[in-house]
Amino acid sequence: MCVVELCHAFFIYTLAMKHLNTIYFSLAITAASLASTGYAQSAGTAKASAAKPAAVSAAPAAAQKLVLAQSSVGFVSRQMGVPVEGKFKRFDVQSNFDPKKPEASKVSLAIDLTSADIGNAETEGELKKPGWFDSAKRPQASFVSSAIKLVGAGKFEIDGQLTIKGNTQRVLVPLSVTQSGDTTLASGAFQIKRIDFKIGDGEWNDVSIVANEVQVNFKLTLTGVPKL
Repeated sequence: MCVVELCHAFFIYTLAMKHLNTIYFSLAITAASLASTGYAQSAGTAKASAAKPAAVSAAPAAAQKLVLAQSSVGFVSRQMGVPVEGKFKRFDVQSNFDPKKPEASKVSLAIDLTSADIGNAETEGELKKPGWFDSAKRPQASFVSSAIKLVGAGKFEIDGQLTIKGNTQRVLVPLSVTQSGDTTLASGAFQIKRIDFKIGDGEWNDVSIVANEVQVNFKLTLTGVPKL
């Protein structure tokens, strides 16, 4: 190869290298620009996310609670035709009651049978024996609602299961509801037959001495119940 051809080849090579350097430089600038734009967008999104307050969840509804000091569960039986009144000192209510949605409501009542009080220690001791409440073995009676329906203004009917001494019977409980401030008073009365629950078993099965019918009455003061 002559000197002229070598010079020409070198000239072409030099031009090609300059052209490649220009392309590399342009690509580097473009990549840097794209990276900078992506960072700015990411930073902007992060700032927007940080600036946006977290959604505040709604506060849960207040739990419904029994005010024991303002509540009572009592009963009236008849012995030789004479009314005998008593009450239970200890009981509790689990309530999810909405007067505007009674069909979706649920209530239950647990009664400590050992807390029966009729004003006579001897008779109260008798009630704890197997023939009556048998409270040493079965200290708790319970009522659990199956259905609740509205029957009038502030009036409801509860269909439920009452269990005493392991014996369960269906009962219908009329319920009156009134409200004052933040408290709700639920009251009512219903009748049961003691023999159905084997209360007064054995020699006390004679209903001419102790009547079969026993009236149960209650006044339950609750907080947290929605408005009528």
